[in-house]
Formats: sequence, C-alpha cells, structure tokens
Amino acid sequence: MSDPEQRQSDRWSSPEMQARLRRRHRAERRFAVYGILAIGLAVATLGALLVSVVSRGSSAFYRAEIALDVTFDPDVLGTGLAEMTRTERDDTLRRVDYTALVRHALQKQFPEVEGRRDLRALQSLVSGGARGVLAALVSESPDLVGKTKTLWLPADDETDLLLKGEISRDAAESERRLTDQEIRWIDALAADGRVRTAINWVFLTAGDSREPEQAGIWGAVVGSFLTLLVTLAVSFPLGVFAAVYLEEFAPHNRWTDFIEVNINNLAAVPSIVFGLLGLAVFLNAMNLPRSAPLVGGLTLALMTLPTIIIAGRSAIQAVPPSIREAARGLGASPLQVVAHHVLPLALPGILTGTIIGMARALGETAPLLMIGMVAFIVDVPGGLTDAATALPVQVYLWADSPERGFVEKVSGAIMVLLTFLLVMNAGAILMRQKFEKRW
Repeated sequence: MSDPEQRQSDRWSSPEMQARLRRRHRAERRFAVYGILAIGLAVATLGALLVSVVSRGSSAFYRAEIALDVTFDPDVLGTGLAEMTRTERDDTLRRVDYTALVRHALQKQFPEVEGRRDLRALQSLVSGGARGVLAALVSESPDLVGKTKTLWLPADDETDLLLKGEISRDAAESERRLTDQEIRWIDALAADGRVRTAINWVFLTAGDSREPEQAGIWGAVVGSFLTLLVTLAVSFPLGVFAAVYLEEFAPHNRWTDFIEVNINNLAAVPSIVFGLLGLAVFLNAMNLPRSAPLVGGLTLALMTLPTIIIAGRSAIQAVPPSIREAARGLGASPLQVVAHHVLPLALPGILTGTIIGMARALGETAPLLMIGMVAFIVDVPGGLTDAATALPVQVYLWADSPERGFVEKVSGAIMVLLTFLLVMNAGAILMRQKFEKRW
C-alpha cells in the first residue's frame, strides 16, 4: 500500500472519524424511528377516527319497531274502497286520519290508559312514519278495511334511542325526554314480544325528514352522484385539453406565463370563492335553477379544473422526449404525436390528478351552500335540474339539528360518504392501471 493510501486508511480509522461515523449512524437510526413514529401516529389517528365514526354511526343502519294489532276501522277509512279506481282511492285515503288507527291499537294494548295527555304520551312511542306505512298498505290492499292485522311499525326516535342504549334509564326524569311512565310502557311492550330491531331501510332509501327516524340519505347520495357526474363531464375534458395545449402547442411568451401563474394561484383559492363565482355566473347571470346538481357540478368543475390541469401538465412533462422524437422521425404530425403517443403514456398521471380533484369535490360543502344546495329537500332528485342536496351538506344539516336522534344519522352518513369515496377512488385506480403503459 502506498503512503497516500496508508494515510487515507489511517484517517478513516482514526478515533475522531469513528466517532463521526457513529454519530451519523445514530442520526440515521433516529430519522428512521421518527419516520416510523410519524406513520404510526397517522395510522392511529385515522384508526381512532374510523372507530369513532363506526361506533356512533352503526346504529343508524337498524331501527326499533313496535308490533301493534291495527284494526282498519271502516268508520275511519270509509267504505267502498275496493270498488274505486286507484286514483279515487288515493284521493280518499289522503284525507284519512291514520293516527286514529295507531291510537286505537295502542289503547287496546294498554286499556288502563285514559286522559288526553296520557294517550298523547302513549301515542308518541310510535313514529309519525307509521301513517305512511298504513296508507301504503291500505292503498295496495283495500280489502283490509274491517280487518285486524298485526303490523311492525317504526318507533319514535326517543324510543329508538332508549332501546339502543343511547338514553340512560338511571338518569333523572328531568334530564331525558322520555318519562318514567313511557319507559314502563316500552318495557311492557318488550316483555310481550312486541319490540324488535330490524334493518333501517328508510335510512338507505328515503330522502331527508324533520323526524330523525324518518330521515334517509338516498336523496343526498343521488344528488352527490349527479353533481359529480356534471363535474367530471366538464372538468376532465377541459382540463386535459388545457394541459395538452399549454404543454405541447402554446408558445412560451408572457401571455402563457400569465395563464400558468393564474392556474397555479386558482388551485390555492378557498373553495367558497368558487361558490361565490357560481352564484354570480350560473344563478344570477345565467338564471339556472337554484339548488340543482347541474349548478353544483358546474361550480365544483371550476374548483377542480386547476388541479386536473396541473396534474395533467406534470404527467405530460414526464413522458420522455425520445417518444416524441421517434414519432416525429416516423412522419407523425404534432397532433398524432400527442394523440397516439403522449396522451396514452400520460393518462395514468392525468387520472391521478382527476382522482384527487374529484375526491376534493365530493367532500366540499362551502361552494354548495353558496348556490342553495343547503335547502331542505325531501324528494329524491330525478334529473340534473331538480332540487337536490349532497352528502356533505346533508351531514352539515343533520349536525346542526337539535334532535338527539340525528347524532347517529350524522355518523352513518359519514360512513356512506367514506364508502362512496372509496368506491369512486377504487374505480378510478383500476381504470388508471388498465391504461397504464410502460416505456
């Protein structure tokens, strides 16, 4: 070994150098530990969030029901329903007091209850949605008039919460809405086998309601789907075309630099500003219907466009220049180079940006509040111009409601929203993998 090599070896084996190496190795190990702790903290936080949401919202997917022997009294329903046409029968039944049928069934179950106040308290154990159940049943089977049938009717939200254990029986009577007498009635029904829990199909198939036990998310789900459909149909092609033009065809001058700077700035603009823009342009200037998925989708498309353009430009820049040069060398035109070579290779990255933009649009509330999608909508929207709401807005409305029964509905709606997001992202990821090409 030569003298320079020997001196170099001696320097690396010196105590000072060995100490420096040990410090460097300790720093690297600390950095790895910090990374693992950061990932663990993120996973723990996410797990705590999911556990909290699921523990609170799982009860929204089932409900309590009470069995009553309902007599379809002709004095209440009227006679001759079987001979009427469907339209005439529906007009007649629309004026029927179905509450009286429920009240009579409860009186038969508790004949000792007398007095208007006690009867009102007894009747409050059953949800107001029982009227709709009875109306639909009589409309479909008019021959029930004069007969008695045992029916499982939805319980009131307070009764439902008590049977789910959300209301403490040990609490003072003044601290809960159910009185001790009402709890004794519920216990008597349970002892008689007239209380059960069943899947809450109303929550999954109905629209919004002022009553917690009758509120559903299907209207909000359909509204979110239609809104995102408009958002994707507008933002994806416009974003891709803009990214291709700016990256492949636009001349590099002050005008394109100005456009690029503004696109980057728009990506950081608060979402409520896009809501104000949608309010001014689509509602005030263009007179489009308020609270419609069409307007919500156009507003969210404005918000999503910068994200898709930026991601699209990055994906196009990642395509190797040799691909373009090879295509041009074979005689392809600039448009053919982009359509046949650049875009197919950049499509996975473009879809990644689209996934990010659509996920952000799915969870936005502020822009939709500005265009009126915060309205109380009972009916499920049937088209792009019908009044509708969206899942995040539905969560906001229920969270602001004073009724305790909406607490589980909020968490249940969040679970559906997360499921919606996972399904949408999974579909987009599968599509991205299908179109992915390697060079």
